[in-house]
Amino acid sequence: MQIAFLVASEGVEQVELTEPWQAVVDAGAVPHLVSPSGGSVQAFHHLDKADSFTVNRTLDEARVEDYGALVLPGGVANPDALRLDERAVAFTRGFFDAGKPVAAICHAPWMLIEADVVRGRTLTSWPSLATDIRNAGGSWVDERVKICTSGKNTLVTSRKPDDLKAFCATLVNELDDGGR
Repeated sequence: MQIAFLVASEGVEQVELTEPWQAVVDAGAVPHLVSPSGGSVQAFHHLDKADSFTVNRTLDEARVEDYGALVLPGGVANPDALRLDERAVAFTRGFFDAGKPVAAICHAPWMLIEADVVRGRTLTSWPSLATDIRNAGGSWVDERVKICTSGKNTLVTSRKPDDLKAFCATLVNELDDGGR
């Protein structure tokens, strides 16, 4: 199974990309880095530049039907940039429309809000997004990881890098269960 990791060209929180990526690899799936532009993406450790990662497919090349699930890493700048790209928003929404699992951590639920897929869903995030989630029709909870199956797909969300162990384990479990 191929898993899409959608990130902006700059600003993804490195650990929120690399730890779920490794968990997906360890589970026997194939992660693909998807971004608006080709080449590489610049990751960050909070506000400091970290490593660069090679893009596997651009948003113009990636198709929802090629993937079994979507992972949205956080970082403040990453989802803020992505939500301004209609291709990224449509790609994200496509996983919900297709009933495929989506996992988002930290500030990544901004993409879910922009894609208009949080209405009636319960999720967690970095605490500063709580009002945004509520205003978009979702319910926000302060939990390490939240699984929501009240929609067409399974949605896994988590708050921050400290929650990555639980987030990765839940992500892998949902992939093993086929998202339901």
